[in-house]
Amino acid sequence: MLKLSYKILVIIMLVASCASDLPPIGADGKPLPKIYSLSKQKSAEVQFRMLDAVNALRSSSGAQGVNLNSRLNAAAATHSRDMSIQNRPWHFGSDGSSPLDRVQRVGYLGILYGEIISETYETELETLSAWMKDENTRRVLLDPKPTEMGFSWYQEISGKIWWTLVLGENKPLEKSAKGE
Repeated sequence: MLKLSYKILVIIMLVASCASDLPPIGADGKPLPKIYSLSKQKSAEVQFRMLDAVNALRSSSGAQGVNLNSRLNAAAATHSRDMSIQNRPWHFGSDGSSPLDRVQRVGYLGILYGEIISETYETELETLSAWMKDENTRRVLLDPKPTEMGFSWYQEISGKIWWTLVLGENKPLEKSAKGE
């Protein structure tokens, strides 16, 4: 009886050692994406990692760095959630709002220079890399005029991430000619 137990144990170990480390395959025959899980605890870490990467790219192109702005972050977060609800990446909100409307709603008084969006399972840095490969989004990211950035996302239970990056310039209000 002891010999049989050893034989069964050896067979189980052999079968277990044959297990593959290959990723699961989807219906299209391609590997399923690994879910990049974002938690609220990582929020600042992700935002600052993106800020550092954007500033490194801007610096290498001769543009000044940008600072995170909480109002632009709020506008980006609102739009990321809204794109998820609409289930499509585009620049208009479900209420018809534009990027300009959204930054004004959160009280941003500066100049809006652009909004960049994405629907993906990729990390923030992989998404930034994809944005840099596109001429239009690269132009927005490297525009030397913005001084502030908002960056946020919404992640669905499936792992899909809706990214939004907003760039603006915080210009102080100019006094009128009468000194008012």
